[in-house]
Amino acid sequence: MRFAAFAARTTRINPSASVNDPLTARTRSVWSAGDYDRIAAGFRHEAEAFVGRLELTPDQFVLDAACGSGNLTIPAARTGAQVTGFDLVPALLDAAGKWATREKVSIGLDQGTVEELPYADGQFDVVMSMFGVMFAARPERVVSELTRVTRAGGRVALANWTPQGFVGRLLATHVAYVPPPPGFSSPLLWGDEPIIRERFNERDWRVTTTLRTLTFRYPYAPADTASLFRAAYGPTVRAFEALTENSRRLLEADLVDHWVRHQRPTARTTEVDSEYLEIIATRR
Repeated sequence: MRFAAFAARTTRINPSASVNDPLTARTRSVWSAGDYDRIAAGFRHEAEAFVGRLELTPDQFVLDAACGSGNLTIPAARTGAQVTGFDLVPALLDAAGKWATREKVSIGLDQGTVEELPYADGQFDVVMSMFGVMFAARPERVVSELTRVTRAGGRVALANWTPQGFVGRLLATHVAYVPPPPGFSSPLLWGDEPIIRERFNERDWRVTTTLRTLTFRYPYAPADTASLFRAAYGPTVRAFEALTENSRRLLEADLVDHWVRHQRPTARTTEVDSEYLEIIATRR
């Protein structure tokens, strides 16, 4: 389904065969929980820098896959490129559309799963995703679809949390309390360079990777930022829902400790660094 944004383009219905798939439904449930836009606000500066490094031009067709509330979509649209945001969660697309309206930029917004993109072969010059496609249940389907919709000579640009970084360890803490269901691939494998080079094989792609660090910035003390994540970050919200009251107290203490230990010593409000892997894959 296409959502209208400022001067949005043609309506399209996505006849996704995966609408009743249990793994896709689980992903939708996780990212529908809380209010991800409040989380995304803490690293918008890095999203803008990520888009800036792509040097987009007005003649390019760009897809922001698993776009969330528009952290990459809107900066990309500011360049004049023809940008489409795509996400599984209607509320996040609504947030992106409202942002586009405030900024008076034109974007398209479509709903569906990145495991089954409703676009033509080779439709996009650039496909990008920041902490998005890495959370789909079946990476082999995601890579197949990214390959299909990216034109020859086009690029896929990804930002993925690394297992050893701050968010990687945060997510590992969640899993220690609430293991994922069978058949669900760890999203943190997307932040492992050897795995990336297996998924984006040399026959189809030229791949470069760069380890980067973003700084989460929130106007709260670290303990209060841990509370923000409990209320607004989908994986944390769902983890707490699955636990007994005693386990919730233990997880809460672990999360507060994680934020406090990684806080910059001189900062008065939350400033926490988190490593991610930037991937630029050029389609052969």
